[in-house]
Amino acid sequence: MQTATDRITKIPAICGGDACIRGHRIPVWTLVGYRQLGQADADILRSYPGLTATDLEAAWEYAAVNRPEIEQAIRENAAGDQGLVE
Repeated sequence: MQTATDRITKIPAICGGDACIRGHRIPVWTLVGYRQLGQADADILRSYPGLTATDLEAAWEYAAVNRPEIEQAIRENAAGDQGLVE
């Protein structure tokens, strides 16, 4: 039986190895970030028409189980170039 998290992949050569929706280059942390900004699932699905409600459920499940990983990725993204050391 396939679980929701079977829809999540982590491949080093894709999105820096971040957890992504299988078959897409959409990191879970990006979707979680939209949700934290108040986006409803329906809004996220309109923004990413290739995703399904099942994909979002898998993202939310993965994020709940791997909260430190997702929070770290969001922090690193927020730091952007400011987080780079020259």
